[in-house]
Amino acid sequence: MISSIVIAHLVVSLCAPWLARRIGSNGYLVMALVPAVGFGWLLGLAPLITSGGGYVESVPWIPQLGVEIHYRVGLLQWLLALIVTGIGTLVLLYCRWYFEGVANPRTMGILTAFAAAMLGLVTVDDLVMLYVFWELTTVFSYLLIGYDPTRRANRSAAMTALIVTTTGGLAMLVGIVALGQTAGTFSLSAILAQPPTGSVPTAAALLMLVGALSKSALVPFHFWLPGAMAAPTPISAYLHAAAMVKAGVYLVARLAPGFASLPVWQVIVLGLGSLTMLVGGWRSLRELDLKLILAFGTVSQLGFLMVLLGFGDANVALAGVTMLVAHAMF
Repeated sequence: MISSIVIAHLVVSLCAPWLARRIGSNGYLVMALVPAVGFGWLLGLAPLITSGGGYVESVPWIPQLGVEIHYRVGLLQWLLALIVTGIGTLVLLYCRWYFEGVANPRTMGILTAFAAAMLGLVTVDDLVMLYVFWELTTVFSYLLIGYDPTRRANRSAAMTALIVTTTGGLAMLVGIVALGQTAGTFSLSAILAQPPTGSVPTAAALLMLVGALSKSALVPFHFWLPGAMAAPTPISAYLHAAAMVKAGVYLVARLAPGFASLPVWQVIVLGLGSLTMLVGGWRSLRELDLKLILAFGTVSQLGFLMVLLGFGDANVALAGVTMLVAHAMF
């Protein structure tokens, strides 16, 4: 069912030009139906997830080679998927009035396609597919930040975000390949069930951390997020506060049970997370523009979330999940 919801998002996003011509900005209301359906289906999983169970789905991708895409939804994935679909629905509804009279099929379609990529990112179990969805969110973010290519602020912010997050993503790809080759599988759940040890898995985990830190705008990568606020408000709210910037936090939360015991992990995650929390809070006090205050406040909260979810303790992680949901909502 998850694969069907992801595909539905992508199919509907391709209909954006036709919807924009036919019904103008009301097309956002049609777009909002898909994440709303996904949100409803995820709510139906509540009894299963809250009782400690999980949802697993396998979809044949290249049957001739026996290649499948595996989805696995536990509590963390379920909550993030609810954020992606729930906040996504609200943002698309808000776009109907924010962009009233300006039927921009490009923004309409890319926002919906981004929701598909983000939903895939937080539910897929295969590290290679996770990387594919990861980079799709980067590309869609670039296109959405550059909403108005005639404005230098939009062009500059979009390019900065693309360079920073793509560079981190390439480091993450090297880590994924190294970890998968060492473990003999690219299944994240299988790797965490029996985490490999040694210098190569340690280096791989650290390279994946680089990708997570750049995506979630932690020091020293924090500068790209405030610049991304050049995008229209609905885009900033969805990508750069509620959803996309949580991807790095999500990855750290997933890896923490297997790698948080590494001394260098504690130094990087707790050290940079705490520093980001302080730097973001301090910078927000110096700003007068409302969106920049919220941007640096988000940077601070991302540092706080990274500390809680990367600590490696179940009780602390539960507090982190609560904060993650609270921040996405406000």
